[in-house]
Amino acid sequence: DVVTCLEQGGSPHAMIGATAMAALGASRSTQDLDVLTVDRSVLNDHFWDSLKERGALIEIRHGDIHDPLVGVVRLTREGDRPVDVIVGEGPWQERILADASPRSLADVDVPVVDEVGLVLLKLYAGGPQDRWDIEQLLTQAADREELDRSVEERLSGLPRRCGDLWCRMTQSPDDPD
Repeated sequence: DVVTCLEQGGSPHAMIGATAMAALGASRSTQDLDVLTVDRSVLNDHFWDSLKERGALIEIRHGDIHDPLVGVVRLTREGDRPVDVIVGEGPWQERILADASPRSLADVDVPVVDEVGLVLLKLYAGGPQDRWDIEQLLTQAADREELDRSVEERLSGLPRRCGDLWCRMTQSPDDPD
């Protein structure tokens, strides 16, 4: 229902988080589903009217000056897993959405971010679980060299801390620096 609402609203979006991890072959589960968009209109309460009519509860949180996110919309409905619609911004996140590919999840075709996009998002978030997720993606990558190269090519669009984290995570234990 959330995907349908986003599509009807013309909002580019893609699954991220544990669902994307699983779709890419790295098993992990959480209690909620995460969707990325860069469309700020989803932060308007009226955007979700069709879901509210069907019993969904909508909680909209706007990011502040210190928040790396524009906002988050949490959608809950009895009997369903909660869905967090993460509102990001910037060309690097727009490209992640453009590179997403449709996959069938629970009998619904939904765009899912690719490995490169997921690594970049995890570097941006930078928490312990995100670092573990990156390690899983690197371990199971079909072409690790290509993944490394693609991530490195796109790091310049992210904050420097993301590149620093990438260097720490991919540095060989034998490297002196």
